Amino acid sequence: MRRSIKQKLTIWIALLMLLSVVLVLGILMSVSNSVVMDHTKSQLEITLRSKLPDISKENGKLVFAKGFSFVENGVYTIVYNERGALLAGQMPLSFPDGVAFENGVIHTVGDYHVLDFRLPFGWSDSVWVRGVIPVVNTDDIVDAFRVVGLVLLPLMVIVSGTGAYLLSRSTVRPIDRIISAAEAIGEGRDLSRRIGLPTGRDEISRMGAAFDRMFARLETSFETEKQFTSDVSHELRTPIAVILAQCEETRLHTMTEEEYQKAFAVVERQAKRMSTMIGQLLQMTRLEQGTQRVVFEQADLSELVEVVCAEQPVSEKGIVLETDLQMDVEAWFDITLMSRLLQNLLNNATRYGRENGHIWVTLRRNGDEVTLAVRDDGIGIPADKLDKIWQRFYQADNARGAESGAGLGLTMVQQIALIHGGQVKVDSIEGAGSCFTLRFPAENSQKAQLN
Repeated sequence: MRRSIKQKLTIWIALLMLLSVVLVLGILMSVSNSVVMDHTKSQLEITLRSKLPDISKENGKLVFAKGFSFVENGVYTIVYNERGALLAGQMPLSFPDGVAFENGVIHTVGDYHVLDFRLPFGWSDSVWVRGVIPVVNTDDIVDAFRVVGLVLLPLMVIVSGTGAYLLSRSTVRPIDRIISAAEAIGEGRDLSRRIGLPTGRDEISRMGAAFDRMFARLETSFETEKQFTSDVSHELRTPIAVILAQCEETRLHTMTEEEYQKAFAVVERQAKRMSTMIGQLLQMTRLEQGTQRVVFEQADLSELVEVVCAEQPVSEKGIVLETDLQMDVEAWFDITLMSRLLQNLLNNATRYGRENGHIWVTLRRNGDEVTLAVRDDGIGIPADKLDKIWQRFYQADNARGAESGAGLGLTMVQQIALIHGGQVKVDSIEGAGSCFTLRFPAENSQKAQLN
């Protein structure tokens, strides 16, 4: 028979409590005899010793202190002379005669414990003071323990079983919620569902919080996949339609070699655009899902910016690139991602720059913050579109003669800035140019991760 966790916990805790009570009663019964006996002997010695100072002799006659009692705390006190003749006190009726004296030693005679003390009153005159106490019958104590056990054991089983059931139910209830949420998500019904256990430090609360974090990552992953699929399918339709139309035009009409070259150039341009778009989307998705490793290291950002600017392709528009870099700016960053960020900003400035215009790149470190800025004197961005340029596939102006891009560069710039624990802002005046400024901490940036 397969039992639930609640049943198992209830049975095991009840059995454990039952076994504990049985063991405790057994131990008490086994030690009760010696405990009672030790207590009786201790009571005999204490009582008898307290009597000794109250016994004296005056003019050869025994004198007892006022209020002296020969029977106290169950102890019989008897006084003998040196020859064993009874001088004072009364022996229990069942106590045997002729028991030898043993000074200061407790010994057992029949049903009694006996303790003798020799009390001297001079060089040749002394008495024996004997204490006698009945041996306690421990059978009554054992019987009392048995009665207690018969009453206590069923009560302990009921109490422990009830407590174990309530404890197991409260423990298993959160697990049932975890199972229910996992099953719902596993069946794909509700990816936004969470367990929502109260915050706590116990193992169940921590497990529920861990599952909620896992479910959140799963939901993000699925949403990212859906967004990726939607974006790709939407954005690829235009270049694919252009390629198909160009192929159809080329197939149906006789064309000169020059016309063929132009057709192939159109196909190649659209294919490159698709390739760039897919590559950027894949990298952004990997960064969002944490599947692309980010490697932070302490490096010279000034040198990196100088190399990237030097390798920037010469613009056909005659744009001049100028740099104003603070030397030896050390920072903690991912070299590959930071290179991509700067390249995207330079490409954006080139794409929307004016003929024979300028691009200015500046780099500064102020305390613990690094500032990297890329400014151009191009067409600028309308004020009502500044908050939209970070969206995927959004392009502020496609109708001003600018070369068409994928619309992903600035989205990736913002993503890389967040990974480095920083932010990127834009200031732009339509018709006068734009300035993109990145600020991020120079140290400990490896702790900043996309959630």
